This record gives sequence, structure tokens and C-alpha cells, in this order.
Amino acid sequence: MSTRENLEKVRAAIAAAEAEAARKSGAVRLVAVSKTKPADEITPVIEAGQRVFGENRVQEAQSKWPALMAETADIELHLIGPLQSNKTADAVALFDVIQTVDREKIAREIAREIKKQDKHPRLYVQVNTGSEPQKAGIEPDEASSFLKLCRDELGLMISGLMCIPPVEENPGPHFALLAKIARENDIDTLSMGMSDDFETAIAFGATEVRVGSAIFGTR
Repeated sequence: MSTRENLEKVRAAIAAAEAEAARKSGAVRLVAVSKTKPADEITPVIEAGQRVFGENRVQEAQSKWPALMAETADIELHLIGPLQSNKTADAVALFDVIQTVDREKIAREIAREIKKQDKHPRLYVQVNTGSEPQKAGIEPDEASSFLKLCRDELGLMISGLMCIPPVEENPGPHFALLAKIARENDIDTLSMGMSDDFETAIAFGATEVRVGSAIFGTR
């Protein structure tokens, strides 16, 4: 199947999952994960009407998205991979949404760059719901205090939470945990669910799903 056909299949699956969960039609936004894909593979997806995309690396995004965004004005670009402190200025300049605010140092760098550039990307905190040592993200029991630091001390507008459940575990409890943290902290955007589990994520309240291989094929 073509990427355009894959996109339509994913859109239909999202709509079906919304209906199954008794959610309002259109409640869930699709973030098409275009990491590692060249511009010529992304263009057909843009032409099919997709406007929200996710990238893992700042440098890779810089190499292809400015030209694509110049051609299509209403693209929304999300950083969904770990942010290194030396790339913070570039990330604030390029991305509309940074989904991976995951430690105090990065939060402080982002606050500094927002003030310096007068640019205001939407910010999500990444929560390491599985407490995996190799994975980025704030520990679940530290999420509320980290959100308080970001909001009260640094003046950051945190509008969402994001998680990546452990590969070998049932994702449902991880999505439920992220939704609980969101409720406790007055956050209404939940970025959770990828190609293999986005329908489950929608049942647990996801408002954004990050889908790459189901659209673009395996990397």
C-alpha cells in the first residue's frame, strides 16, 4: 500500500477507536512520525491533508522541514525525541511543540530560549511511566513537583504530558497512569500511543497519537 493509503487506514482506525470509546469524533489528533524519512516521502502525506508531524532529532528536522514548511504554511511540527541542551535554541526556533521536557536542566534552557527568542512552543512533560533506567522522562512520583517547578518558578506553560510505555508490557496501565497525573495537574493534552497501541491509548483518553511505521512503513 502507498503511504497515502496507509494514512487513510490509520485515520479510519482512529475514528473507529474514538467511536468504540464513546469519544467525540475528531477528539484525537494524529501526529505523523516522519523521523528518518526524506522530504520526498513526506510530501505525499502532506498532499493527502496531514498537517501535524513528529521528528526525533533537531538536526534531522532542520535539514528537511524549513523547505517543506515554506511550501505548506499550516504545518505543525512536534519534537518527540530527547532534547540535548546544546540543541535547545534550535528546537525552540523550529518546533511548534516540544513533547520531551524531561528534566530541570532542559526546562531551564527552554525557559531561557523562550525569553530570548520571544517564541512560545507548546510544551509537554515526558513521564517515564515504566521507570526504565535507559529511557528519558520524569519519574511518575516526581511529575507533579516537576510540573510545579516548570510552571511556578520558570513560568513555562506546560499544556501536555507524553509517555512511551515499556515495549514488553501491557500499555494500558501506563496510559491510565499518565491520564491520572494529567487530571491531578489540570492538563488536558495526552500524547500517548504509537503504531502498535494507539487504539488502546485512545480508550484511555489520548488526545494525540504518534504514528510512524503504520503510515510510512518500517524503517
